Amino acid sequence: MPTLDDVAHHQTRLDALDVEWLHLLIADWQIIADLSFADLLLWLPDAEGRGFWAGAQMRPTTGPTALVDDLVGDFVPAGRRPMVDAALVEGRVIREGDPEWLDQVPVRVEAIPVRRGDRVIAVIARSTNLLGVRTPSRLELAYLQTAGELATMISRGEFPTPGEGSDPSRSLRVGDGFVRTDARGTVSYASPNAMSAYRRLGLGGDLVGTPLAETTETLVPVSSRATDVALSAVVAGRAPAEAELENRGASVLLRSVPLRADGERSGALVLLRDVTELRRSERELMSREATIREIHHRVKNNLQTVAALLRLQARRLDSPQGRQALEEAERRVGSIALVHETLSRKLDETVEFDEIADRLRMTVAEVSSSSSRVTATRRGSFGVLPAEVATPLAMVLTELIQNAAEHAFEDAPGEVVLEVQRSRGRLVLTVVDDGVGIADDVDPRESAGLGVSIVVALVETELGGTLAFGPGHGPGGRGTRVEVSLPLGEE
Repeated sequence: MPTLDDVAHHQTRLDALDVEWLHLLIADWQIIADLSFADLLLWLPDAEGRGFWAGAQMRPTTGPTALVDDLVGDFVPAGRRPMVDAALVEGRVIREGDPEWLDQVPVRVEAIPVRRGDRVIAVIARSTNLLGVRTPSRLELAYLQTAGELATMISRGEFPTPGEGSDPSRSLRVGDGFVRTDARGTVSYASPNAMSAYRRLGLGGDLVGTPLAETTETLVPVSSRATDVALSAVVAGRAPAEAELENRGASVLLRSVPLRADGERSGALVLLRDVTELRRSERELMSREATIREIHHRVKNNLQTVAALLRLQARRLDSPQGRQALEEAERRVGSIALVHETLSRKLDETVEFDEIADRLRMTVAEVSSSSSRVTATRRGSFGVLPAEVATPLAMVLTELIQNAAEHAFEDAPGEVVLEVQRSRGRLVLTVVDDGVGIADDVDPRESAGLGVSIVVALVETELGGTLAFGPGHGPGGRGTRVEVSLPLGEE
């Protein structure tokens, strides 16, 4: 299905500002469709004047649809839709005409010109399914009256309001809660859902007949009010904006749409949604996230304490082998602490592993006996990894770097390279050095020390991956190459 931009660009002479105005309109026209109990179809005039192209479509959530098919991209020649032709030429809302029959359904059609400045740039066809029409209730009459005022504002170029639009992530619907105020800001109608929202805020009496701004300000403490736009201006309908009303008992999201008639302010349409439970859930989630981060922070601190104790113990040992073993244990604990330190700064249980890998590869200078001549570099990116992968992978990387730095170079200059490839749900890490390499008659797995045993256990058992040893990239294939391949599941 083509988009509004596709139709406007290829089939019309509308400029960029015209299309931007139409986008601003259709961002809010769900409100108009719901208030009208009608489908809306946006017709754009053809570049050559041959007719109209359907650029956008919206169905109501408050009543049955009149247009079952998706019509965006369809073309209607001039003369086929006389009301649309007349609205474009005369620049007024066209309501004259008999109902049409679509798939054995009687449909009342109205045409609303969309004005921008002094030009009509499009026409909205409003189609109402007349099946089951009955005497409208007070709520439906309030809806229809407000829809009519918005239609007139569109035809005058007074709606949408430039620079103002609802947030799509939390856009309010008419059914959430509907309040209509007059020019003085007094409530002339409030839907049952709107009354329920105000009851949650603490309203004891009726909302109808009261000044909405003053009533709201008595329910919402000053400390909970928005500071960017005055609450009274939003609630009274003088400012087109959104606000959140919050007190100790409830949270209510509010949006005000000023209404105009004959160039003068005639009142406001106010939409409400009770978000009390949503905000409570968000606070609980934030509390849990803060608790998890605090746990990671404390684990990191405890592990650093353990590492410090190992370091102190190593300094007291006279045995070089014992001191080396404690230093290796200290580095292993430090690699785990590094992951928890990163997790303590995150809102979820994932880490940007490149930061961890870069900090670990710098330890090559601390471990190697020729610290000034051994370098470590990284090629490729690990990306974001879940905590359950990051922690064991950090230990694997620590062991591989430590083994290469301690045993590969024999006091000669050298290089350790971390090569990372990530695609199709797999992560392949290769640690390559150009050191002395492994003798041909030696199986690394069988003659391995504790470090390689740890790597094998973590890769093949905990991470479900594979581990392979081979020659490195030094002259004549000298050096060692260790490849770790891990499944990451669906990405």
